[in-house]
Amino acid sequence: MPKGGSVVARMDRVVNDFARRCRYFHEPLTRGRARVFALQHRLNTRQRNSVLKLKVATNCPDWDTRIGILRACAQEVIADDEHGGGRPHWQILEELGVRIGLRRSELRNAAPLPSTALCWAAWDGLMANRHWLEGIVANTCAERVNVPGYGTGLFRRRGWFGLERARWGRLFGLAGDELEFFELHEEADIEHSDLGWRAVERFARDARLLSIGGGTSEIMKEIIAKALLP
Repeated sequence: MPKGGSVVARMDRVVNDFARRCRYFHEPLTRGRARVFALQHRLNTRQRNSVLKLKVATNCPDWDTRIGILRACAQEVIADDEHGGGRPHWQILEELGVRIGLRRSELRNAAPLPSTALCWAAWDGLMANRHWLEGIVANTCAERVNVPGYGTGLFRRRGWFGLERARWGRLFGLAGDELEFFELHEEADIEHSDLGWRAVERFARDARLLSIGGGTSEIMKEIIAKALLP
């Protein structure tokens, strides 16, 4: 995690604070919580990558960054040849849901909870109606907690999904390929979130958005808090 007063270092400190204080990361995983995660995150993966992130790509003036966003979206909703064996991430999560006892029909017919819909509305506001750099932070900061270096203990060593891989393995007696959803995201989300962090590092000064990492950091806290709300 970068140190100092740069924009990226200040963003990292906000994510680190979130990793340390979010109750979900520190309270025991239950079967009920795992079921809700599978049902809602499958929906979330499809919505964020087929609707919300595309708004950021549309607003982004840098061609390479735009293509990087579209490539990440394609891995999530169409096919991930690099990390997922040619399957989209939502499908791999659906298979995990079946392994923990959910019916495939339950997963495919799930409706968003009010909290999920609220997060989509927050993301929409950040991704569609703000400067594209603020949109790309909202785009990637929810994935940033999967990058090692934030929080404490196993979370810090392996990232959020490294922690979940261990917790789901213990709770459901799963191992190896049965937990591939978490393993592939440990790799894919580092790649996806680095795209956003690099873009902010490259363009924030030219765009005069240094207030994103300003002394009060209130703007940055608002962006990351909303994007990490689930």
